[in-house]
Amino acid sequence: MLSRRDFLQVALATGALAKGITGCRAFAAGSALTQSDLLAFEPLGNVTLLHVTDMHAQLVPLYFREPSINIGVGEVSGLPPHVTGKAFLEKYGLEAGSTEAYALSDQGFESLARNYGRVGGADRLATLLNAVRADRPDNTLFLDGGDTWQGSYTSYQTQGADMVRVMNALGTDAMTAHWEFTYGTHRVNELLEQLAFPFLAQNVRDTDWEEPVFDGVAYFERGGVKVAVIGQAFPYTPVANPRYKIPTWSFGIREEAVQAQVDEARSAGAELVVLLSHNGFDVDRKLASRVQGIDVVLTGHTHDALPDVVQVNKTLLVASGSHGKFLSRLDLDVRDGEVKGYRYKLMPVFSDVITPDPEVTALIGEIREPHKAELERVLGQTETMLYRRGNFNGTFDDLICQALLEERDAEIALSPGFRWGASLLPGQDITVEDVHNLTSITYPAAYRTEMTGAFLKTVLEDVADNLFNPDPYYQQGGDMVRVGGLGYSIDPTASIGKRVTGMTFLASGEPIEADKSYSVAGWASVNEGTEGPPIWDVVESYVQRKGSVNITPNDSVKVAGL
Repeated sequence: MLSRRDFLQVALATGALAKGITGCRAFAAGSALTQSDLLAFEPLGNVTLLHVTDMHAQLVPLYFREPSINIGVGEVSGLPPHVTGKAFLEKYGLEAGSTEAYALSDQGFESLARNYGRVGGADRLATLLNAVRADRPDNTLFLDGGDTWQGSYTSYQTQGADMVRVMNALGTDAMTAHWEFTYGTHRVNELLEQLAFPFLAQNVRDTDWEEPVFDGVAYFERGGVKVAVIGQAFPYTPVANPRYKIPTWSFGIREEAVQAQVDEARSAGAELVVLLSHNGFDVDRKLASRVQGIDVVLTGHTHDALPDVVQVNKTLLVASGSHGKFLSRLDLDVRDGEVKGYRYKLMPVFSDVITPDPEVTALIGEIREPHKAELERVLGQTETMLYRRGNFNGTFDDLICQALLEERDAEIALSPGFRWGASLLPGQDITVEDVHNLTSITYPAAYRTEMTGAFLKTVLEDVADNLFNPDPYYQQGGDMVRVGGLGYSIDPTASIGKRVTGMTFLASGEPIEADKSYSVAGWASVNEGTEGPPIWDVVESYVQRKGSVNITPNDSVKVAGL
């Protein structure tokens, strides 16, 4: 018999240094931003680290709205990255309406998006990488933080091969991973044979002998400095994603193993130790406070974009956003075996002002050409902005929930709190590609089942604890499960079992009854053999039937303190 927690996992896939330069010069709306402005940087020292993370297989430019809510609990309450909106602009001294305000916050997003255009695109990223390498040919390392092979139509169709080809073309020096593992053991091993660079994951062990599955560290020489890059894969992969995909691999934070790997690197002569991590920001902040000898943590998983580093003791934490929207540059002055100074810049990849690299553009075209007609197939239009990010709801998730309710004939809908997925502006077509950018996973079945009110409460409480546990080591880094047909109140600061109150069945306005059974539709169950149509077919059917969708933000979730 399954334990309560096992069933929940089955039901849902829940998620004295020199001062740094904090990003590109802010340009007011209407000003002429150029590629040179994005690249402007005064070099420092002898090592340049370039970092991108959580691309989620996005090869072409897109819109991506940052969250309006990102709550921190316990000791990190009110600390970056748990600052959003106007408070974020004030903290970092950013002007409303500027390029940085557009890139880094939700403030005025729709109008600024129409002014500044799309972001990302692997061929634009290539241009920035090539420019920095041309300036610092013997000093530069380009590192990928994972969540790279999954999240788009072409990545699903090629089972990650499209992204391997592109990251090889970008000259990646090393990567770590998370969603990569959802292709399964066999496919991951196939793709590793195609990689032109190290795949690092020191915290992954085989379940039989607890031996390392992958290399944990790679060594590089840059600017006369021996650099150790240690890879840290997402610790909760077998919990947040299907265990059956990787049945013989175990994960975990493995703090003591990280310390041992750092010590080994130092003993091997490394003068600079970099942790290439997919732990999530708060986990890495705690880890940096407890493990000695890490100079830099390039953090990922929680999709945070910060225009300055966060320093914990002697360790610098870098958060580079997601979806190819940013490229981080960290220049380091490394002498006598330690970092004497640093200079940092978070470069927004503004697609309209960057000249695409022709070779990568051609490669992307080759990848997409066989799927072009399906990628561009229009399903309908949106009258309102569709976005995902936010601790409790996003309008694209609200659309998915509405599709589940109507297409699966359910009373309540649950949609996982994934943080990946592009945004659409009012008036845009909704294409097959757009839907896949929000749904493309290897376990997409849209199930329909019965749940009691008591069990629904347990689901919400369990997911909330994964998000709001005051100990970062118990956080899985996603957002709250999205709901349709159901309202509730939540206090993130309460203890588990006491966060969620006032659950309401919206169809009747009556309280959810603990012993009453409700029909529930959802997707992304981690249980092998889950039955139901792929979620993208459910959403496609709904959008085509509606023709035009108008989604107002979900106000049925009440959050204490907001």
